[in-house]
Amino acid sequence: MNVISFLHATIVAGTPLLLATLGEILTEKVGNLNLGVEGMMLMGAVMGFIVGYSTGNPYMALLAAMIAGGLGGFIYGVLTVGLRANQVVTGLTLTIFGTGLSSLLGQKVVGQVVPNTIKNFFAPVSIPVLSKIPYIGPILFTQDVFVYISYLLAIITGIYLYNTRAGLNLRAVGENAAAADAVSINVSLYKYINITIGGALAGLGGAYLSLVYVPAWQENIVAGRGWIAVALVIFAAWNPYKAIIGAYLFGGLDIIGFRLGKVVINQYFLSMLPYLVTIVVLVFVSAKKSKKNSPPKGLGNSYFREER
Repeated sequence: MNVISFLHATIVAGTPLLLATLGEILTEKVGNLNLGVEGMMLMGAVMGFIVGYSTGNPYMALLAAMIAGGLGGFIYGVLTVGLRANQVVTGLTLTIFGTGLSSLLGQKVVGQVVPNTIKNFFAPVSIPVLSKIPYIGPILFTQDVFVYISYLLAIITGIYLYNTRAGLNLRAVGENAAAADAVSINVSLYKYINITIGGALAGLGGAYLSLVYVPAWQENIVAGRGWIAVALVIFAAWNPYKAIIGAYLFGGLDIIGFRLGKVVINQYFLSMLPYLVTIVVLVFVSAKKSKKNSPPKGLGNSYFREER
């Protein structure tokens, strides 16, 4: 197995996980647990593919995917922030809704492939100078545009959370919404904005699968990656920079079965490996309690101003 080729493919396989994980980090940092990531990824995947297949325009396809995922996040926000519905139940319902919607809208394009204009747009591009760096260059800097966007989004998310006033306010809302409200931070506004952005990022992750990774429409194209993204948030300790490592690690586990060649290992075991490792990671992180890997204190709690 060529190691550089494998690591290059690992980046590709980990990109949808990274985008979805970044979205869920923003959502959970503001105090809301959204288990609807799988559904939002499917919504973004199907809308991105349908628009891309119909128009051949990659920009419109990406915009459609972001709108679809963001709309899913916004609906979740209305229910959990505005109506104070149970966050776990609402998230699960969103996943069921997204799964059903993608099946309904995608039934007429099953097996269809994206137009050449989109394939060409997302073809691998070597970045001058950086792609010539030994070992690292061929792995990180000979990727498609979507992967480079995911690099930037991870860095921007980290800067936003840890180096801006808005990010500080966001984290304050997630830790103690009542205290944040007391110092005139608009709790509901922060929740709506970041939950919606989180949904849009999940939608982008889904679009990567249908427009670039496959690139064709098939039933249940996300295949559980939304659930892995939820687990990756815990693995990354709600840190966007650590999410990069986690996403690529699980991306590698996802494709390792295709890269082992003649090594005799049960294919079903290899297919199960990412989900098995997810469970192991959750058990390990839960057992190793510390301040650094603890969730926001207000996570999962609905806030109602009159109850202060």
